[in-house]
Amino acid sequence: MELNQWAFVGALLSIAWLLPVAPIVLNILLAPRRKGEIKSDVYECGVETVGDTWGQIKLQYYLYAIMFLVFDVEMVFLFPWAVAYNALGMGAFLAGAVFILLLIEGLIYAWRKGALEWQ
Repeated sequence: MELNQWAFVGALLSIAWLLPVAPIVLNILLAPRRKGEIKSDVYECGVETVGDTWGQIKLQYYLYAIMFLVFDVEMVFLFPWAVAYNALGMGAFLAGAVFILLLIEGLIYAWRKGALEWQ
């Protein structure tokens, strides 16, 4: 790669880093610093808080969220493969088939272990 191409990659990486970091830094620098009992109180739609304000979430929700993320990321990887399927040939078909079979095997394993059952 030429230096111009590396400069372009560096500029894109800098922008990709700057976009999420800049609002955080600006918030830290420009936000008012008022702390007090009312400021740290839990807000519940303008109504007095009822019960324990820090309710514990069941672990089962996290397991479903992780399973969703795994299969959502699978779709992100499979979409370009499906779009370019005709031009890729048999090797790409076998690679995609192995990828899908491994994910199905993981789903069956989780199912047999009871990870998908609500308790």
